[in-house]
Amino acid sequence: QVQLVESGGGLVQSGGSLRLSCAASGSIRSIYTTKWHRQAPGKQRELVATITTGGTISYSDSVKGRFTISRDNAKATVYLQMNSLKPDDTAVYYCSTDSREAWKDFTTWGQGTQVTVSS
Repeated sequence: QVQLVESGGGLVQSGGSLRLSCAASGSIRSIYTTKWHRQAPGKQRELVATITTGGTISYSDSVKGRFTISRDNAKATVYLQMNSLKPDDTAVYYCSTDSREAWKDFTTWGQGTQVTVSS
């Protein structure tokens, strides 16, 4: 099984930057996709960015050009660099992984980290 711990959230002014981290432990070799999601109060959870073990990356239109997803395999950590932050980016940010073990697929979620962007 995979365990995830997120960190890096906080309060930042509009136009500022933050870097979120998603550290994985456990069966990390079984992971094939890591995603960042966010959920703002009263809104549905939104997929923000995806990175696969093959290096394929995708972003939602709302963050494209401002956010960058990357990974450090040695640290088993995926990052979300967030630049030019806007108040609309305020949300709880979650990372998740898709993994496969014993021919079964699993999705694991982190506990979430709050990002607040002030105007």
